[in-house]
Amino acid sequence: MTEAHPLQRMTVDEYLAFEATSEQKHEWVNGEVYAMAGSTLRHARLASRVNSQLERGFDRHGCEVFSSDLLVTIQATGRRTYPNLTVLSGPRLQDPKNRHSLMNPTIIVEVLSDSTESSDRGDKWQHYRRIESLQTYVLVNTRDERIEVYTRSGDAWRFSEAGPGEVAHLGLHDVTLEVDGLYRGVSEDVD
Repeated sequence: MTEAHPLQRMTVDEYLAFEATSEQKHEWVNGEVYAMAGSTLRHARLASRVNSQLERGFDRHGCEVFSSDLLVTIQATGRRTYPNLTVLSGPRLQDPKNRHSLMNPTIIVEVLSDSTESSDRGDKWQHYRRIESLQTYVLVNTRDERIEVYTRSGDAWRFSEAGPGEVAHLGLHDVTLEVDGLYRGVSEDVD
């Protein structure tokens, strides 16, 4: 696993100006800017399949599904990040400093990779939990056929997981992710 090192320190305003003209995506965490790594074939395929299942599930409910190109601002901590997938149920609350950044996601999905797994489970998850609108956090494993789901229940988070032959319940509009459909043929992808 590789450890991310900050490129440089910037204010939020400097970061937003830098990001607006950059060809690569970067995260902003407590004044430090981190370049986002590229993806593997397996990671990209899983993200695409999750997106397809979410689009089909949420389409009839008027929810919006966004790719990893959408910047999410975590108002409570100031962190700016690009989740693999973001679902919005309800009106958009955009960052007043950047109208292209969403502040009220309902569901966030991260497809795990060797370089991001510890952050997705640790530091990033600590930030995500501070988003008042967030109801579900989904982790899609790239090594095993397993989906982990954290759903908000009052002030607590409940954990569930789904493996082969199962579905992961997302806790919103009875939408699920079908594990076998996500992972079909993925084991053939070389990382």
